Amino acid sequence: MTAPSVTLDDFPVKVSEKLRYRDLDRQGHVNNAVFATFLEAGRIGMLYDGKGALVDAGAAFVIVRLELDFIAEITWPGTVDVGTRVMRVGRSSFGLEQGIFQGETLAGFAVSTIVQTDFATRKSKPLSEKAVDSLNRMMAFAPGA
Repeated sequence: MTAPSVTLDDFPVKVSEKLRYRDLDRQGHVNNAVFATFLEAGRIGMLYDGKGALVDAGAAFVIVRLELDFIAEITWPGTVDVGTRVMRVGRSSFGLEQGIFQGETLAGFAVSTIVQTDFATRKSKPLSEKAVDSLNRMMAFAPGA
């Protein structure tokens, strides 16, 4: 994946995360595994924003694909901002793009697929009309959409 030319303003959903000393690796920068934690915080900020979860009752969202490019170091102390946007909406799944920024610097860029699954059957479950409408509104914000 080639890193796109994006800024935090290109993403409709934004969350900030405080860097912790324990996030560092032996080289003194934030460990690559922590990038996935930042992405999770961004997804949760979008999926469970306090205005009503997008997930149906008796269902859960499961990440089934994550492709992550490490573009720049993240250094402690400070914060990072995670931007999230919807790139496609399917019958029971949707695709996201996310950027991890320290200041103006894009440090990581990810593409992921999320599927709604039924608790009882453990199989995919179609998205509700409400969820599709909400996801489409976030998709329309994306540049070029």
